[in-house]
Amino acid sequence: MSWFDRLRRGLGRTREALTGEARPAPEPAPAETVDDAARPSDAAPVRAAGSAPTARSTTPAPPRRSVWEMDWDDLEFALIGADVGARIAAEVVAEAKKERERGTSFVESLEKALLDQLEADRMRQKLRRVGFDLRNVADKIVEPAGHVVMVVGVNGVGKTTTIAKLGQYYQRHGRSVAFAAGDTFRAAGSAQLGVWGERLGIPTQVGADGSDPGAVAYEAAAARRARGHDLLFVDTAGRLHTQHNLMEELKKVKRVIGKADPDEPKEVWLVMDAVTGQNGLQQAKRFHEAVGLTGVIVTKLDGTGKGGILLPIARELRLPIKFIGVGESAEDLQPYDAAAFVRALLDLPAEEPARA
Repeated sequence: MSWFDRLRRGLGRTREALTGEARPAPEPAPAETVDDAARPSDAAPVRAAGSAPTARSTTPAPPRRSVWEMDWDDLEFALIGADVGARIAAEVVAEAKKERERGTSFVESLEKALLDQLEADRMRQKLRRVGFDLRNVADKIVEPAGHVVMVVGVNGVGKTTTIAKLGQYYQRHGRSVAFAAGDTFRAAGSAQLGVWGERLGIPTQVGADGSDPGAVAYEAAAARRARGHDLLFVDTAGRLHTQHNLMEELKKVKRVIGKADPDEPKEVWLVMDAVTGQNGLQQAKRFHEAVGLTGVIVTKLDGTGKGGILLPIARELRLPIKFIGVGESAEDLQPYDAAAFVRALLDLPAEEPARA
């Protein structure tokens, strides 16, 4: 199954929440042909003697999934229900209305309005608008800036398994990868990533349960620098006694990485569970204030109708969405492409590959 098909399947719940009030769009009447105009409407078609009757199908053409529309109020409520948020939902509807007034179909108008919101990079948004082809994002490797990626997020979002999937992704693209199992405060948290490292053949710095995560991160960063690994992914704690203590611990881990490997980590990626919706957005803001996020990975989109949370992530946080996940397998985590996401959400066909 292609990644686009996986994505379309994974967004099924969000699509259902968004298009539950949709109805088939009225199709224009077929153009009248010369023969039809010349023949009385109640007369049978004339044919030469002995000739075979002309076959005329009475079965209507199957409806296209892309031909539907909604009332604007229903669309706005549906967007809010998908966790887009009231302000952004109103903006999407306003932009879609403007595009609709230009004669664009309802679905294409909505596609353009959603894409404008989901393209956090304003320059890329402008390039799309004037016709530049920015497709095939998933075919290009997501290149981290630097060598160390600190991965943060609350417990339960799939942080450790996401790191394992990232390791597989970068291995497939020829990168040498190392792990640091810094989630030492969670029972067996370090051991879990250690098992993944052993399965994947990825060297993993593991600390004992309850040990200092800063020490684990320091040793892993020093080893990466000495051995020349292309990438080090550092797992971190997701819960302490208070959120304040968690943020202070993450700040410390970031500082000690820089002591072992100067100017690192250049990347701090947040793993966010789509099921948490707006609550997850508030968590993201706190992580951003504490450690300066450089990207977001959204997981478990297949388990929720709240996939619209990607819009406020792109608009309010102004952070690039690096990867999205729609399932358990390694292939279900792929680079984020705003255009593919919108087309899969609206059940439109995948765009044709760009020609060289």
